[in-house]
Amino acid sequence: MKIIGLSLIFCLAAVSVSGQKITTTDEQTWFGVFSQTRFSHKWGLWLDAHLRFKDDFVGELSQGIVRAGPMYYITDDVRVTAAYAYVHHFPAEGHENVAQPEHRPWQQIQWFMNWPKIRLMQWVRLEERFRRKILNDNELAEGYNYNPRIRYNFSFFLPLTQKGFAPKGLQLLLSDEIMVNFGKNIVYNHFDQNRFFLGLVYQINPHAQLRGGYMNLYQQLPAGNQFKNQHTIRIFYFHNFDLRK
Repeated sequence: MKIIGLSLIFCLAAVSVSGQKITTTDEQTWFGVFSQTRFSHKWGLWLDAHLRFKDDFVGELSQGIVRAGPMYYITDDVRVTAAYAYVHHFPAEGHENVAQPEHRPWQQIQWFMNWPKIRLMQWVRLEERFRRKILNDNELAEGYNYNPRIRYNFSFFLPLTQKGFAPKGLQLLLSDEIMVNFGKNIVYNHFDQNRFFLGLVYQINPHAQLRGGYMNLYQQLPAGNQFKNQHTIRIFYFHNFDLRK
């Protein structure tokens, strides 16, 4: 809650000092595959991959992302991850003539709370973002721009059918994620973005889910008075593997 409150303060302050507000609209489609594999009582592996399209939902490629890293299980419901992500922007935001690679180490704590008729998942993630510099909008330059970012996500799962969380059950998913920028390169957009998602979850089997729905992404751009309001179709597949005997 403190993170959310500070982010809103940053956002309002940036708008008040940066002049007239300019908002652009975009439509995207995001596909993602997530996997958490547990090897032992304490150790596992996080892996996820994404392909994102932009311009009228599927007009052009927007981003490709791969994340991987070890997970440590403090308990069955609390786990920490230290991992690496590679992000490929094609092309980069605001640079329509060149693609931009980004290297992103990240650390996360994730925890779950389960009740008979509702489940809650939360995580806090710290990212160190290294984005390749771009020269004259048409070529990559030497070196990287760096800024850290913190993200907080919560997700509520509400059963809609009698099967509930059992296989072939259908659930309502309501989630929100807020992101805050840090670092000397950040001047006007300490508030980065908010992602609100509303969708459905189909429980394929005890270990796999298919999630689909609508996400609204609202982002403040580096200029401070420029914002992006993005309407997104999001389709994710989740699978958990437990290799313990």
